[in-house]
Amino acid sequence: MLKKKITIFLFLFLSSCGYKAMHSLENTLNYDFSISELTFVGERDVNIKIKTKLNNYTLTKKNKNFIVEISSSAEKTTIAKDTAGDATTFKSTIKIDAKVTLENNFVKNLQIIEDFNYNNIVNKLDLKKHEKEIKINLAEIATNKLIFKLSNIR
Repeated sequence: MLKKKITIFLFLFLSSCGYKAMHSLENTLNYDFSISELTFVGERDVNIKIKTKLNNYTLTKKNKNFIVEISSSAEKTTIAKDTAGDATTFKSTIKIDAKVTLENNFVKNLQIIEDFNYNNIVNKLDLKKHEKEIKINLAEIATNKLIFKLSNIR
């Protein structure tokens, strides 16, 4: 009975918290730029994540209209090994190079690098799933930084 009361209280308390997605279509109105052309080269998973985040900025026309060419890469390196020579710690790195062109032919090159260290997992299937999640999360963080940098171009 107490659990039901707590869940009902939490539901009522949290249901009207005012949460809005950070990069929703409604919040793109706060940024003063739009993207007229968007091209990708490089790591497929990273590019898909970037494209889903930046698509909202291609729908409306603003004062600053960009042509964006994105080149992405992902790298996994071994940081530490045990005495047998097996890897114990890895580092996953995402690198995004963006060439931003304004309509008045002003060109700006932006580079964003994100990395994350993680430990080895014995089960290789779980390790692959974990690495993919890390790659997607790093791509999301890098895309948020890219959006911020695009909004600050004068």
